[in-house]
Amino acid sequence: MNKNLMNILTLRWLTGRRLVIGVPYVWLLLVFLVPFLIVFKISVTEMLSPVDPFGNLLSYVDGFMTLKIKISNYIFISQDNLYLLTYLNSLKFAFITMLLCLAIGYPFAYFMARAKPTLQPTLLMLVMLPFWTSFLLRIYAWKGILANNGLLNHLLLSLGLIDAPLHMMNTAFSLTLGMVYAYLPFMILPLYANLVKLDIRFLEAAADLGATPWQTFWRITVPLSKSGIVAGSMLVLIPCIGEFVIPELLGGPETLMIGRVLWDEFFSNNDWSMASAVTVVMILLILLPMGIFNKYQAKQQGSGI
Repeated sequence: MNKNLMNILTLRWLTGRRLVIGVPYVWLLLVFLVPFLIVFKISVTEMLSPVDPFGNLLSYVDGFMTLKIKISNYIFISQDNLYLLTYLNSLKFAFITMLLCLAIGYPFAYFMARAKPTLQPTLLMLVMLPFWTSFLLRIYAWKGILANNGLLNHLLLSLGLIDAPLHMMNTAFSLTLGMVYAYLPFMILPLYANLVKLDIRFLEAAADLGATPWQTFWRITVPLSKSGIVAGSMLVLIPCIGEFVIPELLGGPETLMIGRVLWDEFFSNNDWSMASAVTVVMILLILLPMGIFNKYQAKQQGSGI
């Protein structure tokens, strides 16, 4: 009787475990994999019309089944400097944004983690406060701040620090500033979650052994917060690569990124096949840092850190 009961409980546990694991996998399949396969199909298909961009991969004529795969879009992307430069430009600005967010966010997250427990919820709320306002409105606000007749130039002129308005809008500076402002919370939150769990006894032991605060920071705090650094960096880097709104509102011709190229291909040129090919390449570029992150996580879990 006990053996049968154990078998029933084991079967129920396995069924429940499969259900819990299976639901997220089905969700990922429906939301991510299926749309990606559709986009990939469009990228290798001859577009029939702007209204019906899906085309046909398989055709049946006189008893013959023919598979048609169009690779000219990918060849064109590899040969056209425009796409190569925009990909590199996107990676450059995303990497710069990630480094600046890390440089600004790490001290702030460290301060939050070392603040009084009663003060930490308030600081956490201040980090999350920008999310209470529309992303688009916050970016538009920077247009009013950085414009030639904007708030910042007006302040500098009134203080006598400059003689003429500074040209800050539609430059690499305005683009980088807007991206750092928008994605900084995504760096702070993982770092804070990691640093707040740091055992303070490691720092005390290092101080007892004669380490300076700077040595303690580099040899104890930073290595123990690597997972937070990697997580925050990926959360900033990956969406920055495909960012469209901020480059469109704050960037200029010299800050052309892949998001704008995608918009032009989809809605200006109505070339869904080429736009889908550009999208597939961009996704592959994004999957590279994600693969590095997953490999690092697996290594950390395997070593028990």
